[in-house]
Amino acid sequence: MPEYNAGAMENAGAVTFTESYVFRSKVTEATRERRVVTILHELAHMWFGDLVTMQWWNDLWLNESFAEYISTLATAEATEWHGAWTTFNILEKNWAYTQDQLPSTHPIVAEIRDLEDVQVNFDGITYAKGASVLKQLVAYVGREPFLAGVHEYFVKHAFGNTTLADLLVELEATSGRDLTSWSRSWLETAGVNTLTPEIDADEQGFITAFAIRQTASEEQPTIRPHRLAVGFYDLQGDRLVRTERVELDVAGDLTDVPQLVGKRRPALVLVNDDDLAYAKVRMDEESLETAVAHLAGIDDPLARSLVWSAVWDATRDAEARPRDFVRLVLNNIGSETESTTVRQVLAQASLVAASYVAPEVREQTLVELGDGLQRLAFAAEPGSDAQFQFVRALAGVARTDAQLDAVHGLLSGSTPVEGLDVDTDLRWELLIALVAGGRAGDAEITATLAADDTATGRESAALARAAIPTAEGKAAAWASVADSASLPNSTVRATTLGFRRAIDTSLLQPYVDRYFSTIEQLWDDRSYAIAEALARGLYPSPLASRDLVAASRQWLDANPEAPAALRRVVVENSAAVERALAAQARDARD
Repeated sequence: MPEYNAGAMENAGAVTFTESYVFRSKVTEATRERRVVTILHELAHMWFGDLVTMQWWNDLWLNESFAEYISTLATAEATEWHGAWTTFNILEKNWAYTQDQLPSTHPIVAEIRDLEDVQVNFDGITYAKGASVLKQLVAYVGREPFLAGVHEYFVKHAFGNTTLADLLVELEATSGRDLTSWSRSWLETAGVNTLTPEIDADEQGFITAFAIRQTASEEQPTIRPHRLAVGFYDLQGDRLVRTERVELDVAGDLTDVPQLVGKRRPALVLVNDDDLAYAKVRMDEESLETAVAHLAGIDDPLARSLVWSAVWDATRDAEARPRDFVRLVLNNIGSETESTTVRQVLAQASLVAASYVAPEVREQTLVELGDGLQRLAFAAEPGSDAQFQFVRALAGVARTDAQLDAVHGLLSGSTPVEGLDVDTDLRWELLIALVAGGRAGDAEITATLAADDTATGRESAALARAAIPTAEGKAAAWASVADSASLPNSTVRATTLGFRRAIDTSLLQPYVDRYFSTIEQLWDDRSYAIAEALARGLYPSPLASRDLVAASRQWLDANPEAPAALRRVVVENSAAVERALAAQARDARD
């Protein structure tokens, strides 16, 4: 199962929910919402996967993409989590966009040759992109025709096996749309398009030309049809309010939008308003300036998430300066209302500060991020989800004496914060921050474990010990998972998280050669789940260096016969570092 559904495991038609979804301590509202979506996802398999099952694994998406789409629809319309589509955009679509830009990307309908192909294709394409494309399909054919077609599909194929063609026949019949070319473009090719508005206006501010430019990467050059909306937003006081919405089909390299000609140019133009299409979006310069200055003033959380995503995409693509993204986050995240948006954006800011900014300003940016999170944590509404998230984010990046003093004060109670309950799991997170910062060690870990000698406590202790910031600590962490096969999956994953956590990343330098000299043997000796966890988790990505990329390429060139699934993991690891290096070069330019 993907990381965001890690609380559930599917096996031969049965579903097991792990203890991570039985909350023993306070969790974020984002985690509570994810539990709801996961349960509904698994219930959806009663239809998608059980009542009707794909004929072969290349149509795995008929199970997983549909279950993901329907679970989000049900969450938004039948539970308290009415903002589920905002969560879908900021979490799942971002996962899909990331996966779809890796060298290992593949069509939604993927060629499956063997069991390893099956294992690795439980990924962001099958789950998140597939569900995103289904949302696009609903916009393309209409919701009622879509649901009617799915109903007919179930009636005709109940207790049977199907292929993509069986579904398309029913959707074409109910919608009147020819889906042959749509399917070829969306389901049988890989890659994500970028949509950019091209706007001309006269001196009075009236639009004289409006078009949407569609581009694709050289590696995945397909230009696709999109059903999307364009939103106009204008300032009313300190609020940005939608004043115009036009829905249309976009196809080809350039699509004119004559409906918008003659209208006054607004403060903000948002392509893909309401998030109907699966595409990266760019904003024109004027709209971007407005969005950055007034992000908190956008009332609609889905529209805000689209702005967050657009700026994040531009940062990942080395088009925007990474340190500016960190400042945008610190200036605006305090007013964000959506828990998953807060969690995702804080994680992105941490990655940017640690790996995307230029090396010469990295320490300064990391300190700035930690100081900003400390201010946000102590200023947040007592007992709020935001307060909880800011405290946890501070624990994740604390590095200066003042930041570690603040963490120690929270843990010891010497600096109480109104409304903050330092319960069992938060106690572990604060302790791990102190361990990583050199303020605590094995004695404190042992004492905390004695008070929480549970499976979860032992995982937290393993993570904490692996975060000890010494050469001996990293060596012990490596040996515990690489030299021994006795630890369970969850403890292996926790240990790799602690291993990669290093304020002084030079502690990881000795493990570049060690990783490539041992990873194929580990892959051969361990179960698939643990082997993949080791291949991803022991890769010293925090180094984010050209030497690491060179070592990765050298291993790939020297091991063409290594298992395809392992090569895929190494390719993806290396691609993430290459992206970080491109972002660093962009950050250094000005």
